[in-house]
Amino acid sequence: MLRIAEQWHQSDRGRQRQGNEDSYFVRSPLFVVADGMGGAQAGEVASRMAVESFDGGLPDGTPAEGLTHVVEEANRRIHERSQADAQRAGMGTTVTAAYVGEGEVTIAHVGDSRAYVLRDGDLSRLTRDHSLVGELVERGKLTEEQAETHPQRSVITRALGPEPDVQVDIRGYQARGGDVFLLCSDGLTSMIPEARVKQILEESDTLADAGRELIAAANDAGGRDNITVLLFRLEEVAASTGVDAGETSKVEAVGEHQGAATMTLPAVSEAEAPRKRPAEPIAEEPPAAPRRKRRRRRIPGALIALIIAVAIVGAALWTASRAVYFVGVDDESQVVTIYRGLPYELPFGIELYGSYYPSGVSLAQVPTARRGTFTDHKLRSKDDAEDLVRQLERGQIE
Repeated sequence: MLRIAEQWHQSDRGRQRQGNEDSYFVRSPLFVVADGMGGAQAGEVASRMAVESFDGGLPDGTPAEGLTHVVEEANRRIHERSQADAQRAGMGTTVTAAYVGEGEVTIAHVGDSRAYVLRDGDLSRLTRDHSLVGELVERGKLTEEQAETHPQRSVITRALGPEPDVQVDIRGYQARGGDVFLLCSDGLTSMIPEARVKQILEESDTLADAGRELIAAANDAGGRDNITVLLFRLEEVAASTGVDAGETSKVEAVGEHQGAATMTLPAVSEAEAPRKRPAEPIAEEPPAAPRRKRRRRRIPGALIALIIAVAIVGAALWTASRAVYFVGVDDESQVVTIYRGLPYELPFGIELYGSYYPSGVSLAQVPTARRGTFTDHKLRSKDDAEDLVRQLERGQIE
């Protein structure tokens, strides 16, 4: 089972543009980049509309079906807006989205923004440019090397907005732990070759280092366009039935302890019961006092009451813990995580909480002044905890 171990994202205006028409959306396990086009800030509007379409998540169905539906709906809204508003006429945007499933990463793609994966030292492109130059490469009229310097490499042939309907490319990639994925606008790939991208990804210690270096390299090469870089690294974790299953096992552990406490009054078998000895005649002595029957051992009533009281309190605490959440940091991965329950531990190692959602953002990536917000274990509602972590994933925590 895959999960996101590390992620980084940033957009840069570049050195020659006065504004930034790129937009991106990050809410693990969903990553989206869009590169707008059109005058009078229309490109900025189109790219923002595209990424905002993912804010409600994916609809029911497979990831491929969900991504296709969201992109098609975004295209429809952008097209209608461009038709209704003269200042937005002709606006459009690229979009490249990646959804991380249990064993597969699904890519949805329109335009010339790109998705890559770095695995075992090999950088593979997962998307095909919908551009004039991209089509010439596919037909064998140009090589990849010629395409990188072609004067018409920015002329795209497919985008969201220009037409009422759009064809969405969908690809499923069988991912594995250690894979590093890159989603980017062409402000990166039009400035530096893929060999340089690969080198930076391989030589960087963290994704944050790699992302900053990629943007710097694009700017050093001229920075003619906006540059957006989204990076995430996957890791494999043991498959489970989810958080609820983990909580069930803990409830069962408490139940077993209660049962053991109430079963300490076993009936004594005949083999264990004291046997009556035959009376022995004693000459010239008064008869011995009658022997008392040996009583079975019993647990004091006070101890039973205490055990029952502890069990009731424990059950009440456990029930209450299912209704609250808090944000903390995983001890092993140091990833900011939403926990469901109370931040306490009962005797016998029984925890009153369980992991609900690992964000993929490490504590080291949180601004120093705000780290206390993610380590104070303040009790929150589910919506409050999710909103806080969502802001963190979008880079809105300052």
